[in-house]
Amino acid sequence: MPIPATMTAIAIREPGGPDVLVPVERPVPAPAPGEILVRVAAAGVNRPDVAQRQGHYPPPPGASDIPGLEVAGEVVARGEGAAAFAVGDAVLALVPGGGYAEYCAVHETNALPVPAGTDVIAAAGIAETFFTVWSNVFGRAGLKPGETLLVHGGSSGIGTTAIQLAKAFGSLVAVTVGSDAKADACRALGADLAINYRTADFVEAVKAFTAGRGADVILDMVGGDYVARNFAAAARDGRIVQIAFLGGTTPTLDLRPIMVKRLTYTGSTLRPRPVEFKAAIARELREKVWPFLAAGTVRPVLDSTFPLRAAADAHRRMEANVHIGKVVLTVG
Repeated sequence: MPIPATMTAIAIREPGGPDVLVPVERPVPAPAPGEILVRVAAAGVNRPDVAQRQGHYPPPPGASDIPGLEVAGEVVARGEGAAAFAVGDAVLALVPGGGYAEYCAVHETNALPVPAGTDVIAAAGIAETFFTVWSNVFGRAGLKPGETLLVHGGSSGIGTTAIQLAKAFGSLVAVTVGSDAKADACRALGADLAINYRTADFVEAVKAFTAGRGADVILDMVGGDYVARNFAAAARDGRIVQIAFLGGTTPTLDLRPIMVKRLTYTGSTLRPRPVEFKAAIARELREKVWPFLAAGTVRPVLDSTFPLRAAADAHRRMEANVHIGKVVLTVG
């Protein structure tokens, strides 16, 4: 199939609600040296996309203003020097923007082959969450076999990925969720403890689960008043990684537990990091995680799909906080 000159993409007309996501015609990007051009079959929807749409998370310098941080599809062209994939290969990729479109240019080192046995639509929900969980839970926090991981937002794309990877590598997992149905879904994925935060105190529940010791690693997307509660729920020498602040960025808290428990409180963002940093994560994922995906031990959890032109509806579902796993846009 020849590559057209233009494509349909989803633009952000102005900062605002889901209705500001509008289909537009854009030139098909030409792959730069080291890049591949992917005919997109599907694109994942993530919280940073919502923040960008609202005007709170602009793309990094040089990145496309089209939202979308992960895609899956077919390689249709290669830029100068790109040799990791052949035209026709099925790939998934992490991108700093441009995913909500029919074509997307990707640095080849930030792409990975679609795992054996994984549908290309489901594969679109792998990159952002797997790169994030691997680099933060296993990289920054150094989760070890036998340790306990606490994940806030256990039924989210990040959460369902963290549950499965932590269990695959021999750790115990506790999660917080907002409903009993989400708790059941997390337990079905392998969570050892699922706490409905609307009806139970997660600090007390984690302490009881660990015989008073607390969680060794905590992955938090909430912030706000959860920061102080994470300090209380953490074990001595615990590591807390902050990856979002859905509950606010200005908590009031007592810092003494950091000293008394020897806690490490850290955080990171992935989108603005250089291609080389993401390439290193991709290499580790291919070596250490892709065998689990190929075996079916770990899998992307797909909540729902929406056509590309219905990106606004996909954002509405995400903002309703009813999804379990990934929301994905299908293209073509």
